[in-house]
Amino acid sequence: MSGHSKWSTIKRKKGALDAKRGKIFSKLVKEITVAVRTGGSDEDANPRLRLALTKARANSMPSANIERAISKGSGEADGVTYEEITYEGYGPGGVAFIVECMTDNRNRTVGEVRHAFSRNGGNMAENGAVSWNFERLGYLSVTKSVSEDDLLMMVMDAGAESIEDGEEVWEIHCQLESLEAVRQAAVDNKLEVKDYGPTLKAKNLCDTGADDAPKVLKLMDLLEDLDDVQEVYTNFTADEAVLAGLE
Repeated sequence: MSGHSKWSTIKRKKGALDAKRGKIFSKLVKEITVAVRTGGSDEDANPRLRLALTKARANSMPSANIERAISKGSGEADGVTYEEITYEGYGPGGVAFIVECMTDNRNRTVGEVRHAFSRNGGNMAENGAVSWNFERLGYLSVTKSVSEDDLLMMVMDAGAESIEDGEEVWEIHCQLESLEAVRQAAVDNKLEVKDYGPTLKAKNLCDTGADDAPKVLKLMDLLEDLDDVQEVYTNFTADEAVLAGLE
């Protein structure tokens, strides 16, 4: 039921508050806008919006920014229309990548994503080339205020399927439809939820050697830094000795 995720965590997070607040806010505005446009502005009736607002508040996004994003999504304020696009590709060592984007200019976005791949030992692939190896699940991370066994007892009945050691947090996966119930179980047990939402988890990991591992991480960083990129998922992993050399 458990395993160590460290660099094999499929949804790899850079420091969410690492002096890139403006870029974080930009991504959150897009998510809020699209969530409202697709599901309405009622937070209670729109799980996607509720999640986006939770993340915005967790990142100390000003309420005025949130309100403007909601207005754009509901059509009350003029704004651009964002399109959701997913790209697939391969990085160094054959590591699979899925890149989820929101953009108002498809040509710009595909050009930037393709450039990041081609300049860093990778290449883009046709849709379906790597997505077969990923499963969409619910994801939740909580602080390590309890043991793994105690956490399991707290969230298993709500639908949690696995718990992994994320070093500073426990990482929980569940079926997407169980995500809200698992989150509520964590909150009811006084656990601090650090992050939650839908994710893609690889069914088979790609074990990467010492030469390719830093190249893969560089490509991840470059893709995540693109303004139109919302999430980057991979099936990257490596031996502990290789990972230790990257720290």
